[in-house]
Amino acid sequence: MTQHTNFSTRLDNLQQRVATARSAVQTAATESEAQLKDRIDRAQADLDQSVQNAQQEVSQAADSARAKWAQLKADVAATRSDVKANIDKRTRHMDAKVAAKDADWAESDAAAALDFADWAVESAQLTILDAIQARAYADRLAEADQLAKAAANS
Repeated sequence: MTQHTNFSTRLDNLQQRVATARSAVQTAATESEAQLKDRIDRAQADLDQSVQNAQQEVSQAADSARAKWAQLKADVAATRSDVKANIDKRTRHMDAKVAAKDADWAESDAAAALDFADWAVESAQLTILDAIQARAYADRLAEADQLAKAAANS
């Protein structure tokens, strides 16, 4: 297995990120609006950095599959920047009906993001399994070539 196929470690890291996100969401539910705004500003800065990193990955990606995933990641991260605009809009005075509708949209966006994350995990699983099978096949062919060469030299 190559350094790029250390899937267990990457899945462990992803699991840790999910645990961190869950903890942040649980904590945020008890925070004041000022604390939430600070938390969101930090999350937005992290997202902005993620967009930059993903765009760099796109420009550096050597193979098409890696480039496709990097581009997808960049596109999704960029669309999430709308959250900051929505938060800024909320700080302006709104009536209760408009605020409730805005909250409904924000919750719908959050649900859609979770749906996408669920799809991404399923897609990652299938892609990882394909990569493992491809590596096993390549290794088997390389071993067969070595055995054939050894037999020819005997």
